[in-house]
Amino acid sequence: MIGRLIGIDPGRKRIGLAISDALGISARELAILNSRGDAEDFEAIGAIAKQEAAVGLVVGVPHNPNAPAGIITQAEIVRAWIDRLRRAVPLPVAETSEYLTSSEARALAKQVNREPREPVDDLAARIILQAYLDELSYGSATFPPSASGD
Repeated sequence: MIGRLIGIDPGRKRIGLAISDALGISARELAILNSRGDAEDFEAIGAIAKQEAAVGLVVGVPHNPNAPAGIITQAEIVRAWIDRLRRAVPLPVAETSEYLTSSEARALAKQVNREPREPVDDLAARIILQAYLDELSYGSATFPPSASGD
């Protein structure tokens, strides 16, 4: 895979963004968007993707293996958001697990000397994207993703 990918950690209040290098080897944090609703959020994501010459998006889906059956999970809410994103931004979108990335992002924030109350959404996006890039390098994922949603 050659080209930049944007990693996304979606949230109701903030959306964390990260970007890969053009070779798809490493990720770095890019920005935190304050969520203003789907239309404005997707427009901002699309503009950033265009500015960064991104070839695709990687969105973290919060899988919870302990979620009780019969309730709407955060993963289902994020997947619905991804469906709307796909209609709004004309780039391939891959889904990947973001299980426990928030706690990893808080630990990373300490390492990079962020203030304890400073948002870590961009760091979570970086962790999500780096994990996906690692999957690509190991051959356990492909980009663009297959129709099954790699």
